[in-house]
Amino acid sequence: MNIDLSRRGFLKLAGAGVVATSLGSMGFGEAEAQELALIRPYKLATLNETRNTCPYCSVACGIIMYTKGDVHQGQADLIHVEGDVDHPTNRGTLCPKGAALKDFVTADTRLTEPKIRRPGSDRFEPITWEDALDKIARAMKDDRDENLVQFNEAGVPVNRWTTTGFLAASATTNETAWATFKVVKAMGIAGFDNQARV
Repeated sequence: MNIDLSRRGFLKLAGAGVVATSLGSMGFGEAEAQELALIRPYKLATLNETRNTCPYCSVACGIIMYTKGDVHQGQADLIHVEGDVDHPTNRGTLCPKGAALKDFVTADTRLTEPKIRRPGSDRFEPITWEDALDKIARAMKDDRDENLVQFNEAGVPVNRWTTTGFLAASATTNETAWATFKVVKAMGIAGFDNQARV
């Protein structure tokens, strides 16, 4: 089968094909309209998006949490958790523990308030954050006053506090880690370690 097609006819036919496919790709074709009619609206589009850091290990992967409700009033329901593709550490990937963060956050057994077990009691009871921090500060102050080693055997000032240790978190910024280190060492705490090494 021979087709007698001039150069001018070929250019007209090719131009018409380009126009037809361009109009179809811009949504003017019936096939495009039918396909769009069947696409379900994106399920996360109406939710609040919050970026955070995974709490599990020392890698500090970035996560995105999608919630429904008022986040600022504490009345938000966590709907979905995924890796943050813009985060330099994990670039959107999560390990199995990180991928299961929704269950971790919504678990009934998750501790959401400080608790104390009083002397002689067999159960923990909730206390306020202010009371918990006051008790911790008082216990640290009393222990430091009693056990601070100010001078070594040669009389050199050392200011060592060896009866209390401090365990820092790894999922922090360099600035937070620097400030934590300075505060702990300024108090004289000798036993200072990081969650990443545990």
